[in-house]
Amino acid sequence: MTSARRGAWLGVLVGLSLLTAVGRPVATADSLDAILEDHWQFTLREDPVLATRVGVRDYDGRLADYSPAAYERLVVASREFLTRLEALDPEALAPTDRVNWELLKRLNLEAVQSVEVGYRYLDTMTGFSTWYTQLASLPDRVPLLNRADYESYIARLRDVPRYVKDGMALMQAGLDTGFVQSRVALEGSEAAISTHLVDRPEDSVFFQPFSQMPSSIPPETQRRLRAEARDAIRAAGVPAHRQLLQYYEGEYLPRTRTDIGASGLPGGEALYAFGIRRHTTTSMTADEVHELGLSEVSRIREEMDAVILETGFDGDFEVFQEFLRTDSRFYPESEEEYLAQASLIAKRLDGELPRLFGRLPRTPYTIKPVPPAIAHKTTTAYAEPASPDGSIAGVFRLNTSRLSERPLYELEALTAHEAMPGHLLQITLANELDLPMFRRVGFGVTAFVEGWGLYAERLGLDVGFYTDPYANFGRLSYEMWRACRLVVDTGMHALGWSRQRAIDFMLANTSLTPHNIVAEVDRYISWPGQALGYKLGELKFRELRSRAETALGESFDLRAFHDAVLENGAIPLDILEAHIDRWIADRSGS
Repeated sequence: MTSARRGAWLGVLVGLSLLTAVGRPVATADSLDAILEDHWQFTLREDPVLATRVGVRDYDGRLADYSPAAYERLVVASREFLTRLEALDPEALAPTDRVNWELLKRLNLEAVQSVEVGYRYLDTMTGFSTWYTQLASLPDRVPLLNRADYESYIARLRDVPRYVKDGMALMQAGLDTGFVQSRVALEGSEAAISTHLVDRPEDSVFFQPFSQMPSSIPPETQRRLRAEARDAIRAAGVPAHRQLLQYYEGEYLPRTRTDIGASGLPGGEALYAFGIRRHTTTSMTADEVHELGLSEVSRIREEMDAVILETGFDGDFEVFQEFLRTDSRFYPESEEEYLAQASLIAKRLDGELPRLFGRLPRTPYTIKPVPPAIAHKTTTAYAEPASPDGSIAGVFRLNTSRLSERPLYELEALTAHEAMPGHLLQITLANELDLPMFRRVGFGVTAFVEGWGLYAERLGLDVGFYTDPYANFGRLSYEMWRACRLVVDTGMHALGWSRQRAIDFMLANTSLTPHNIVAEVDRYISWPGQALGYKLGELKFRELRSRAETALGESFDLRAFHDAVLENGAIPLDILEAHIDRWIADRSGS
């Protein structure tokens, strides 16, 4: 993930970047540059944390707005931007500006449609990441380098009651309109709220930045800031979360749905079709995706069977899976061991990047555990991109809870996906490109971002990874996992599958542990269509690479191909395909 957010972080950031306010009246002589600038300024105003991350300090001290009123502003502003964009003649624009015009138009059209079909109520209340779980990562999302940074951070802590009140109003609007999550997908989510109900402010995740403050801040100022932080946590953070927990357990959870599919929501068929279109950037139907998934499952299974033979294991696929899930040799004994092995793999991958890319990102990254407050409902790992201004490094987050279900043979594929050459490379490069800010920051196309992450796992084969057959089986299991998503996501949301049928299908076809499979299936329930982007995006990257290799023959340059794929940031698959076709034509002289 970005995320995913994609993981989980990436998905929320995209949602926030769309929350714009009503803009200025349309000028008589409008221009694309003016529209781009207005849209970006509205984005910063509506997402103060994002503004801080990109170095704009005009909105320090405030958190984002998740109220129903913000969603109304979103629709009004997006329609205004669409009107202004459609008044321009795209044929009169330079080629690069035509792409900007097309992407901004799609972004705003999607924003309107997501509210109209009710999708926006769901993707802010997914089972693994919600508007309120974002608070736990606040210490890592803003710079904390000087006194002003800490004062802004404390002001944001004091803004938590308003933030929670607005979020509860959004939850209530979902209940009132019928756009509410399935109860089973939210089970255990109350822990992410109750973790903030501390007796001592020092035990709060919000107090972590004050345990070791920059030495440039005078001691007496540090003491004052710590006292103010304690007061903000005690007077604002704890009471707000206590109120949220009471609402969640007493009013929201009892009214959640008992069914699991999007088909049980108002206009569910249209909502799911939107989810597919949004996250895959294709016009594929649920049936088409389902059949493709079954085909991929069959193909990958043959490769997995071949690797089992290579290990010399005496037993069939089912017995081999049970062996992998239960033999202690495949699991870390401590958090330190898990992080150390991931760090070694990450550093080895870093050293191979020049063989794969001509252009590499400048901003570094680190490896940290997933915050305990959200680990129980969060995926195996995810990436937190660096801030565009370079003040915050990227983070490869590893879930170190339940280590008995975190197999080491998956680590090579997992690290390649989340860190380098996967998410942290692709997203950091996008941040550093000479592109409009809306494309550099917060513009996530699931099929591109997550498709690249899955494609990046396979790049390990190009640079000498997966030499151990168990690690290669882990890679194939991860690919199978994404192929299974095409089957179970469409199965549950469009074809009437039960949750248990989806779990059983994944148990039968992947070596993922039961806990991870249950967490994944519940994630698919709560975020219709999002899980489809991974495999469909990866297949497109592989298709385009094969096309280029065939067309260019011995003159094919893998480094140049990857640079071409990534040089526009995350873009829809149809725009990517047209771009690579032009690149092939230019290289071949045709």
